[in-house]
Amino acid sequence: MAVTQILGDSSPYTLVAKKIDLPEYQGEPDEISVQKCREAARQVQGPVIVEDTCLCFNALGGLPGPYIKWFLEKLKPEGLHKLLAGFEDKSAYALCTFAFSSGNPEEPVRLFKGQTHGMIVEPRGPRDFGWDPCFQPDGYNQTYAEMPKAQCRRAQRVWAVKAARL
Repeated sequence: MAVTQILGDSSPYTLVAKKIDLPEYQGEPDEISVQKCREAARQVQGPVIVEDTCLCFNALGGLPGPYIKWFLEKLKPEGLHKLLAGFEDKSAYALCTFAFSSGNPEEPVRLFKGQTHGMIVEPRGPRDFGWDPCFQPDGYNQTYAEMPKAQCRRAQRVWAVKAARL
């Protein structure tokens, strides 16, 4: 769901999507979000909002976390599920972080986060969006991939946007 759809008419700002090339930073999710946001603000020379999404496995101490893109590229959804084969704990959480910079490098970057807790399951449903086939949110018997788009898909993104109160 697009940020503008989540906000509806409640935002006094006009958001413009801009594709820019950002480095793949290393570190913890918050550190990565701050670095990406600072670099984006430098490139556009103005205020920016940057989104970063992680999928964190509790049995692996939060990995793959911010490196989910690379894990998914190599392992596919089936491999993500197999990573937890030796663990009883299949719990995970999806973390979405929006980082905001006013464009002034002297001001701190503000972070707004949303989490959805769930578990890693054998992949089910369409394979058209990343790790959706193997993440089943708590309280549901469907993976994100199996849910209709109108249903609570990628709720962590909704919570992060609402936390920002843009």
